[in-house]
Amino acid sequence: MDWQTPEDAVPSAFVTESNRRALSAEPPASGAWRPGDDPGNRRFVAIGDVGLERGGPLPSVTIAYETWGELNADASNAVLVLHALTGDSHLTGPAGPGHPTAGWWSGLVGDGKVLDPAEWFVVAPNMIGGCQGSTGPASLAPDGAEWGPRFPYLTIRDQVEAQRLFSEAIGVTRWAAVIGGSMGGMQALEWAVGHPDRVERVAILAAPPISSADQIALNSVQSEAIRSDPAFAGGEYYDAADGHGPHRGLALARRMALLNYRSPTELNDRFERSWQSGLSPLGGGGVFAVESYLGFHGNKFTRRFDANSYLVLVDAMNSHDIGRDRGGVAAALSRATARALVLGIDSDRLFPVPGQQIIAAHLSGNIDGEVPIVLSSPYGHDAFLIEDALVGAELRRLLAE
Repeated sequence: MDWQTPEDAVPSAFVTESNRRALSAEPPASGAWRPGDDPGNRRFVAIGDVGLERGGPLPSVTIAYETWGELNADASNAVLVLHALTGDSHLTGPAGPGHPTAGWWSGLVGDGKVLDPAEWFVVAPNMIGGCQGSTGPASLAPDGAEWGPRFPYLTIRDQVEAQRLFSEAIGVTRWAAVIGGSMGGMQALEWAVGHPDRVERVAILAAPPISSADQIALNSVQSEAIRSDPAFAGGEYYDAADGHGPHRGLALARRMALLNYRSPTELNDRFERSWQSGLSPLGGGGVFAVESYLGFHGNKFTRRFDANSYLVLVDAMNSHDIGRDRGGVAAALSRATARALVLGIDSDRLFPVPGQQIIAAHLSGNIDGEVPIVLSSPYGHDAFLIEDALVGAELRRLLAE
């Protein structure tokens, strides 16, 4: 579920031959960032052990993060931005050493933009379980070997607990705003409900109150695609040579996920029934352009992500139920006190608008009363990354007071 990368923050496009040649080398066994790699703009903080919902700690956790701007004297201008399932801490800035892709929200973070570092101290951590610097399956366990399939089961609440410890470690006890989209929106909602005294404002973008059976089903086939790859080797693949890791299964999972992020309208209008090349896909050995688009992005994804992380994070998404052990969704949402923005997208087939309607109806601080803002966009779920002007205008409303 990788909707927070620059290639997804633009409309779908045809794949050129130069694009494909750029990915001609064999993919690594894991695309995880590893100690010894160039850190780029990442910073790191150790937060100690993180207690997990299922019991026991995740020991010696490190959080990778990036910041923009400065924390003011009373620590009142800090904004926490939470990424989606396969995102990272690189909100804005070019691709380069340590950062395989350019920043995923450059349209909203920067001088003169809605999250202006001259006004806000913007903080973006990589979630635990991920693979871009924070502790995850590709990290070394206490015994000196990669965690791999031994990495513990995580929930959204576990990830927010790690973010709470991280917040304290960097000197922030109350966030001026917590902003998250998709999986990051699940975490933002958990912040508002689980830690209402620590959140002044919250923005929940294209995220649901629970992961539904339909969403869990979509996740399950992606996970099975990875596990079914013989090169997955039960999760013990870190010593495999380039080209011999579980890249086929991971790429297939990515291709499945992409179909949930974009709308049928966009794909139909963009690609129609066009061919990728002069070879006919009607038995002539060619492929349709939309097939090439999915294949290219699946291949590209394997070069910056880790298969075990994908499984851990999908399971965490499946755990999401804001009402679990809190008396149900409505009772849980009534705990939140933050000024809130709830935003949905009319063409979102992954987390459709009825989920945002439920959230908005029960958040007393919602700036639009009992209804969410619903953006009209052809881009499906990814619209919260693509429609900078529309999303930025709504965030400005939230941050204005």
